[in-house]
Amino acid sequence: MDLEIYDNTKAVTQAHLELIKKITEFAGNYMKLPEDTEMSVTLMHNDEIHQINKEYRDTDRATDVISFAIEEDPDDQDVIILDPEMQIPRNIGDLMISVDKVAEQANDYGHSFERELGYTVVHGFLHLNGYDHMRSAEDEKVMFALQRKILDAYGLKR
Repeated sequence: MDLEIYDNTKAVTQAHLELIKKITEFAGNYMKLPEDTEMSVTLMHNDEIHQINKEYRDTDRATDVISFAIEEDPDDQDVIILDPEMQIPRNIGDLMISVDKVAEQANDYGHSFERELGYTVVHGFLHLNGYDHMRSAEDEKVMFALQRKILDAYGLKR
């Protein structure tokens, strides 16, 4: 997994950056993604993610994670299909994560910041890979079951 992490907060510890890297690699291996799959994670505060949420999702509040999947719409007529022989890495997209929301939710749910950070990263990662819990109850069941399996296998149980 080729992962770029941007810490706009300048407040995240090296251990937390390592957790993001390791759990993303673990999830990619769990899902058998090609090793050269690319994505990015940008860590930010509530005010920044609030603006992004308002601008791109027309939702006027902060949220924990926003996923910008590159392969989001399979029915999009503008999708470019690349020749597999070109061996260009697959870029699945970008995650925007509010560390403020991660801390709030860890407190609300009574578990560690690390567990909530791992949960949020995996949740967004699954969105980048086409999973969407908001389409139907069945889709939610599938996504949340996979999310739980990845987190449990990694060792971040509730």
